[in-house]
Amino acid sequence: MTYNADLASRLSSPVSGIEYQQEATPERWYVVYTAARHEKYVSRQLQERCIENFLPTYCSIRHWKDRRKELDLPLFPGYVFVRLSTACRLRVLTTPGVVRFVGSGRGLLPLNDEEIECLKLGMASGICIVPHPYLKVGTRVRVRRGPLAGTHGFLVRKKDKFRVVLSIHLIMRSIAAEVEIADLE
Repeated sequence: MTYNADLASRLSSPVSGIEYQQEATPERWYVVYTAARHEKYVSRQLQERCIENFLPTYCSIRHWKDRRKELDLPLFPGYVFVRLSTACRLRVLTTPGVVRFVGSGRGLLPLNDEEIECLKLGMASGICIVPHPYLKVGTRVRVRRGPLAGTHGFLVRKKDKFRVVLSIHLIMRSIAAEVEIADLE
C-alpha cells in the first residue's frame, strides 16, 4: 500500500466508532507545494481529476553553445494554485507529485481571490511578468488602472516605466511587472 493510499484509508475510516465527516466549505484558492520540478506534471494531473488549478508561467530564453531555446518556466517554482472546498483536499493530496498544502499547523490557509484574479488578468494581458526576490520593505504603491488594477506592491526601479513588485505573502514569493507611471498611486 502506498503512502497516499494509506493516508486515504486512514482519513475515511471511523474514528472511535464515530464516522469522520468533513464540513463542506465554499471553494477558495489554496497553494499546493509540489515535488521539485513537477509543477507542470501536477497541473496536468489535477486537470485530469477535474480540479481547477492555475500554474502561471513565463517565457525564459536559454542560450547554449550551439542553440537558443525558449522555455516556459513556472513563475512560482514548486507551487501550484488550486481552487476547491476543503472537503476535496484529499483528492489533491493523493495526486502524484503533490507534497502538501501550504498552511499553518492548524489548517489550510486560503489565498485572497483578488490576488489570483489579478495575476490571471496580468498573465492574459501580455504584460512582461518575471520572478523577483521576495520583498517586504520599499515604497508601497497601488496600481490604479490596467490589468493589475487594485493590487498593492512595491516600487523597485524607474526607467521609462516603473517596475512594481507584487508579493504573495503566504508562499513568500514575488513577481515584477512593468506598468505606466500614470497607473500608480
